[in-house]
Amino acid sequence: MSWASSIEYYRFINQEVNRRLGGQHNAKSLMLTVDFAEIESLQVRGDWDKLGEIMADAARRLERGGADCVLIGANTMHRCAPQIEEAVRIPLIHIADATACAIKQEKLSAVGLLGTRYTMEGDFFRARLAERHGITALIPPSEMRDKLHRLIYDELTKGILTDASRGCFVEAIEWLQAEGAEGVILGCTEIPLLVKPEHATIPLFDTTAIHARAAVDFALSD
Repeated sequence: MSWASSIEYYRFINQEVNRRLGGQHNAKSLMLTVDFAEIESLQVRGDWDKLGEIMADAARRLERGGADCVLIGANTMHRCAPQIEEAVRIPLIHIADATACAIKQEKLSAVGLLGTRYTMEGDFFRARLAERHGITALIPPSEMRDKLHRLIYDELTKGILTDASRGCFVEAIEWLQAEGAEGVILGCTEIPLLVKPEHATIPLFDTTAIHARAAVDFALSD
């Protein structure tokens, strides 16, 4: 949803297409951006019906533009996935399913989940991991969740990256590891801008890169 992670999606997708096809190839793509201030305001108000309408309208516009699949460039807004899937005929590539595939490749069954409060506390991501993929997702305690949520909205979505904020995310990763997490999902597409694999001693699952690769897999499949 934010411009900060939208840039990363565009970069990952085009780099991956070029890596696979070589030469001057890049992805044929359509990008529809929203005003994140409107999205954030509706989230705070809890108006997920209106958010679903906005997402469904965006998906329909992409479908009319010729898209063969659609991605929501954010973890939190996958809460609106059902509205999108009802609105269009083309498939939605769900970020939780793509992430689950990456976790399974590492043969892990219990992971930590970091993201916005909506993602960590809602069931649209964690329940999907559990019910469809048999993966348990642990979350940090309430006070830690609140702190990470504020950092995402006050800093990361604006492209503000600081060592102090990174320390808060690393602390959460270490807490989850102590609770039994075998890896940690960076379940907000801005978190990987700040937190890298070298900041943890267990695997980190970058949902932005994972989701982008899943899109390329679909686009280049037979």
